[in-house]
Amino acid sequence: MPPPTLVYDDDCGVCTRAARFVDRRAAIDIVGFSELSDDRRARLPADYEECAHLVTDRTTYSCGEAMERAYERTGLPPSQLFPLFRRVPGYGRVREFVYRLVASNRPLISRLLPSVV
Repeated sequence: MPPPTLVYDDDCGVCTRAARFVDRRAAIDIVGFSELSDDRRARLPADYEECAHLVTDRTTYSCGEAMERAYERTGLPPSQLFPLFRRVPGYGRVREFVYRLVASNRPLISRLLPSVV
């Protein structure tokens, strides 16, 4: 079974740093939008450039859920709690709100993150 693939916006510094962070710590492949093959693109939603995606052998997760599931594979805290969080009513909406909040504030977030992740 091949490792999952995190597909991300490689024109975005925050996105690239997040993808590389996960790549260094988990059995996962990363592919930027600019490197997508037709086969990989076919597994993504039509509006795939709106957010990140985690493509597994069974399904494709998008946006906040994609990043959560990719981070979960690192085994770093608090990843062990994600299965519990997912059972909390409203958690998915909060996760997606936070994802969009970060995405909407990438210039600020970029200045706050360390340059090497």
